[in-house]
Order: sequence, then C-alpha cells, then structure tokens
Amino acid sequence: MRIWIDESARVPPYEQLRAQLRLMVSSGRLKPRERLPPIRSMAEELRLAPGTVARAYRELEWAGIVEGRGRAGTFVVDEPPVAFSVVERQLADAAEAFAAEADRLGAGQQAAMLALETAFASRSDPEMEAD
Repeated sequence: MRIWIDESARVPPYEQLRAQLRLMVSSGRLKPRERLPPIRSMAEELRLAPGTVARAYRELEWAGIVEGRGRAGTFVVDEPPVAFSVVERQLADAAEAFAAEADRLGAGQQAAMLALETAFASRSDPEMEAD
C-alpha cells in the first residue's frame, strides 16, 4: 500500500491519510471487506503517532467507508458510499504512472514530490504565463 505523508504540507497528516485511503477505496485499490493495516503498523510505517492513524480511520468510519471490528481490525464496508469520478480515476492513473516512472528513474519519494510541486508552481508562475 503506497501512502505518502508530506510533513511540510499545510494539510494535517491524518487528513492526508484519510484522503488517500478514501481514494484507494473509491478506485477499487482497497476492495470491500479488505482489512486495513493495524493502526500501530500503519503508524510505524508512516512514522506517525498511532493517534493520528486512529483519527483517520475513525473519520473514515464516520463516513461509512470502513468499519471497526474491535480486535479483528478495520475493514472496508461491503458497499462504500464513495463515488469515483472520471477526473479522480484519471488523476489516480496519472499519479500511479508518475510514481512508477519515479521508481524507474531511481528517484525517492521526496525528490518525486518536489518535482511535482515544482511543476505545479511553474504552471501558476505569472512570469511563466507571460512567455
């Protein structure tokens, strides 16, 4: 499971995690009845506090996307109430292709994210628009 948490982003880590898990459910990368990693494992892997992961899971549960089953874990519900638009699907596909290309080039996650941020910044740079 590929999840990126940008520690320098203005978006809190729990929200980044929640949004990415929601997208994975929407896109079918996380299937109905599939178990999410345990909170402690996810926290360790992402270098987050367990409470941060728990909050993301809790918000997904409130939204009816996952259900907690106590010690059994947290699972994607049978029919998640998330619609996946064409634009979201295309973005997910483009992101996957970009990640694969970054891996092929031997670029790490931070370098890839910096390249993406730079690309977005150059698109909104007024000097770039004048050219």
